[in-house]
Amino acid sequence: MTNLKKSTRNGAQIICDALEHFGVGVVFGYPGGQVIPLYDAVYDAGFKHVLTRHEQGAAHAADGFARATGKVGVVLATSGPGATNIVTGIATANMDSVPLLAITGQVPTTAIGYDTFQEADIYGITIPITKYNYLVKKIEDLNQIMAEAFYIAQTGRPGPVLVDVPKDVQVTAVTPQPMTEVRIPGYNPAPAPQREQVEALVEALRTSRRPLAYIGGGVTASGADKELFRFLTESDIPAVTTLMGKGSFPDDHPLALGFPGMHGAKYTNLAIYESDLILCLGARFDDRVAGNVRRFAPNAKVVHVDIDAAEIGKRVDTQIPVVGDLKAALVMALDLVNPTPRPEWLHRLADLKKQHPLIIPDDTAEIKPQRVIKTISDVTDGEAIIVTDVGQHQMWAAQLIVSKKPRHFLSSGGLGTMGYGLPAAMGAQFGCPDKPVVVICGDGGFQMNIQELATIREHNLPIKIAVINNGCLGMVRQWQQFFFQKRYSSTIWNFMPDFVKIAEGYNIPGRRVANPADVREAVETMMAAEGPQLVEFMVAPEENVLPMIPSGGGQTDFFEAE
Repeated sequence: MTNLKKSTRNGAQIICDALEHFGVGVVFGYPGGQVIPLYDAVYDAGFKHVLTRHEQGAAHAADGFARATGKVGVVLATSGPGATNIVTGIATANMDSVPLLAITGQVPTTAIGYDTFQEADIYGITIPITKYNYLVKKIEDLNQIMAEAFYIAQTGRPGPVLVDVPKDVQVTAVTPQPMTEVRIPGYNPAPAPQREQVEALVEALRTSRRPLAYIGGGVTASGADKELFRFLTESDIPAVTTLMGKGSFPDDHPLALGFPGMHGAKYTNLAIYESDLILCLGARFDDRVAGNVRRFAPNAKVVHVDIDAAEIGKRVDTQIPVVGDLKAALVMALDLVNPTPRPEWLHRLADLKKQHPLIIPDDTAEIKPQRVIKTISDVTDGEAIIVTDVGQHQMWAAQLIVSKKPRHFLSSGGLGTMGYGLPAAMGAQFGCPDKPVVVICGDGGFQMNIQELATIREHNLPIKIAVINNGCLGMVRQWQQFFFQKRYSSTIWNFMPDFVKIAEGYNIPGRRVANPADVREAVETMMAAEGPQLVEFMVAPEENVLPMIPSGGGQTDFFEAE
């Protein structure tokens, strides 16, 4: 590695030079006192800066950009409240293994620790929610730190890295030290899978009668979707796909069994329960999928392929660990495996689908939210990037959106961050300007970062916004209905703003739909229109996400609502 600009540069310019050097085309941020020097350098930089209306919106936009493109998303913020406002976005990226670079301003090094105006220990605050972080105290270290930050964020298991830069470091000028090849003692981000481990995987598959692939976000992160497709289809291995893995294996393929776990279809969870071999590929057995780990796939041997050795055996006992890059492991397995048809197992799964189908309730006088989401899926036909917020609509989207390609379904999984959807869609659209982007929001999450409508309008981003308005915080209300005797504490709105007028206030065309007969036409019209559009769907307020396995339950513990 070498630095592209060797003349005297101050710290702010070194940061911008590094961003250009690593091919960053767009960054998201919000200025403030301790990053004025950085923003002065941004003025002349060769990348686009997107001024959001809130730092949290900037962080989620960088996250959406990263998920949609596979590149490192970059967010800038000032010290103190600016930095703390991006903490939720950093934690979101950390839980979902998203490559993110957060660059924050800090009070001068001589003022640190004195409760200086807008001082916050963002280095200490973010230690638990970053893959790594830095407090830059010497200008001479800055260039190499930027190189390390990019390297760490996007290698191995991706994740967020924070670089906190005091104001005096930003203004000090030096001749930058050349970047050198990044070598971090003890950090081996891409271990090669051991042949013996892969051979054990293949042998387990050879003797299995009811194998099941359990696909996570690691497939997309490793770019292994083509190898995965061959591996599954050549050996008749059915697959369940987590929220992070949606699209890495096409949802419309006969071997695809959909979304597992708490709100997965009955047939999906029963397939896990009846399997004799779980091939966990780049997933982490999170509690919303595995539930009661002592009862997870009780008759199955578990193979876990993951680049992060810390995940293997963390929650579910693993008989065959395969540590290494998933794509490399699948390439090796494809050379060893003998394709095997499994007609009896596939026939059994077909029977389970017939016996326990996902049911979309019929529309009556009210719009069913499931119908809206199914219609969005039908109209977009797998070609749009679908972004969700968090709540009931997110689970219906996981059940009903047919994803056919990687990086076309974006959602906050591990942290479950309301307010994620709108700014993440914005980032996805900046990253993929030629692709249609649709964001599905609930009325609650939509209001958490509603100010980003201004950013969308300013840049004329053609994002289509579907607001599923049930007049309440639906997922919490559902739990209160089922488990707290319908004591709806602080989940039913006593006032609801007019989202159509709000959209029009931002010069974004808005429409409200309350008649079930108008849903299809409204979605088609929204998708055909140029520029940003908002459609508010007034849906049945007491509709619930079913099936449902209560927290801590096993694959057969389906909660039957009264």
